Amino acid sequence: MPKMKTHRGAAKRFSLTKSGKVKRAKAYKSHILNKKSSKRKRNLRKGTYISTAEQKNVKVLIPYK
Repeated sequence: MPKMKTHRGAAKRFSLTKSGKVKRAKAYKSHILNKKSSKRKRNLRKGTYISTAEQKNVKVLIPYK
C-alpha cells in the first residue's frame, strides 16, 4: 500500500494533543486590529480546540502528526 499524503495546509494549521484532540489558532487576529479592543485581541492569542464534529475530518488530513 502507498503511504497516505498529509494535507500540507492542514498540517500548518492544526496539531494533535496527546489525548487526541485537535488544536487550532483563533481567527480574526491578522489585520484591522484598531477597532478591536485589547481584551479581545489578547483572548484571540490563546489557542483552542476544534469541534468534535470536525475532528474526524481533520485527522484524515493529518495522519502522521
